Amino acid sequence: MEAKHGITVTPTRPNSLIESLELTDFDADHQLLELSGLSLLVFTSAGCASCRWARRHLPELPLSVTRITWVDAGENGGLVQRYGVFHLPALFLVRDGAFLGALSSQLNTIDLEQAIAAARCNEPEELP
Repeated sequence: MEAKHGITVTPTRPNSLIESLELTDFDADHQLLELSGLSLLVFTSAGCASCRWARRHLPELPLSVTRITWVDAGENGGLVQRYGVFHLPALFLVRDGAFLGALSSQLNTIDLEQAIAAARCNEPEELP
């Protein structure tokens, strides 16, 4: 991992189209408030097969987000509780530090883009 403007950036895979960041209970609020653009916030866990698929393939999809921010749900219980995560992977949208809501979608480009477009119309709220 490398530090870029105080943000932990995960090395991208060769096929990655989108920047990826790892967030924790300790830095998520600060980073999400400081990041400009559209962030797809994804909660995953190592023991979840769909989560492993998401970690491997979401960065390769042509999504209309600036970055994907990842939270390991098993290691960051405070964020899990605050965001009301009940299933994994759990996806949320944040724009310029404002919370746009949860995404309910299959993990494919068309469904995700529809969910992102719908969430972009939501009234921005404070982060949970």
